[in-house]
Amino acid sequence: MTERLLELLEEKKYQEAGKILKDMMPADAAALLSEMPEAKMPLVFRLLPKELAADAFAYMDPDIQELLVKAFNDRELDEVMSGLFLDDAVDMLEEMPANVVKRVLSHVDAGTRKMINQILNYPKDSAGSIMTMEYVDLKGSMTVAQAFERIRSTGIEKETVYTCYVTDSRRKLEGIVTVKDLLLSPQEEVIRNIMETNVKFVSTHTDQEEAARQLSKYDFLAIPVVDAEERLVGIVTVDDAIDVIQEETTEDIEKMAAITPSDRPYMKTSVLSTWKKRVPWLLLLMISATFTSAIISNFEGALAASVVLTGFIPMLMDTGGNSGSQSSITVIRGLSLGEIRYRDVPKLVGKEITVALLCGGTLAAANFLKLMLIDRVTLPVAAVVCATLLCVVLVSNLVGSTLPILAKRLGFDPAVMASPFITTIVDAVALLIYFNIAKLVLGI
Repeated sequence: MTERLLELLEEKKYQEAGKILKDMMPADAAALLSEMPEAKMPLVFRLLPKELAADAFAYMDPDIQELLVKAFNDRELDEVMSGLFLDDAVDMLEEMPANVVKRVLSHVDAGTRKMINQILNYPKDSAGSIMTMEYVDLKGSMTVAQAFERIRSTGIEKETVYTCYVTDSRRKLEGIVTVKDLLLSPQEEVIRNIMETNVKFVSTHTDQEEAARQLSKYDFLAIPVVDAEERLVGIVTVDDAIDVIQEETTEDIEKMAAITPSDRPYMKTSVLSTWKKRVPWLLLLMISATFTSAIISNFEGALAASVVLTGFIPMLMDTGGNSGSQSSITVIRGLSLGEIRYRDVPKLVGKEITVALLCGGTLAAANFLKLMLIDRVTLPVAAVVCATLLCVVLVSNLVGSTLPILAKRLGFDPAVMASPFITTIVDAVALLIYFNIAKLVLGI
């Protein structure tokens, strides 16, 4: 489709190109536009029907949005901004330079500008920063008929109308009512009698990941956001929660791989930027790995006395690193989902010790057979390697399970304590255990 559209544009057959675009879904239109050469993007956008253009704009990457805004005339900018929901407008402005933001804000009314500025002032990554103020509010004294009338008169400007929020004269949240509740109730029924009063909500300063977790836990389409006085100020919708979960997951994966997180897609990140995000961690890990070299140097005499021990060092270090990574990733996931809390630490440690003994025992038994039947080493050497393997798996599981919890307790992201750091620590510990057991058993 991309090639066909480019052909039509080159031949100036704009009407035919418009026919291809007019029935597309907004997300598909945004994806198609992102594949266009930059010089053609404004032209393709102008060929989109007015409503589709505004909807597709919300799905575009920030750099494409910025390019289009700079190409828009005042009328086009007015049309796009009037078609954007408030939270989508805020997301767009957060990524743009100040001069572009100033121009965009000049094309919205004073009330919208005030709400945008209010959301922009909330802490980054808070529920307030991703909420929308476009929701349907009702009063408890309204009848079902009056509620439907209000939904019809205001709903077209709201992001969702299925869930309505009941507030008092001070905007304090009293309850919620769904369109299903309204449809199944008599027209003269009062909202106060059918609304749900056990309302789950988050505050404006709640972490956005926690807000997304609450939406997932209760299967909500939206969750209300209140201020310090429990006055309703906005809602976080499920589409925003999905974006948050995706962003947080990407950030955790990058941290677990010892990479500074980035907001930009990989293919749009320059080589220099990628280098800046990776090299500090690589330098830190390289320096920390010198401890491993120092330990080996310190036991050169032991290695010289029993050269066969050298061949098993990579296996022991790799097994320890793999075991620690398994444990740490499991715990990090549990922490992020709220499945593991500080009070669970004793139970967690006990469980990891049991698992480590089972896994380590299995690996040691399998390795013993290999050492005796294939490698044909002496019984004392096999005993040293297998005993070390059991101890290394035990220590690795303890380190992998406790470091993320300690990091969170100290205010750090647990994902930082993932594979690279744990592997470095476990490597050094594995060597210390190995050489000391060898000295004890072999007398070297």
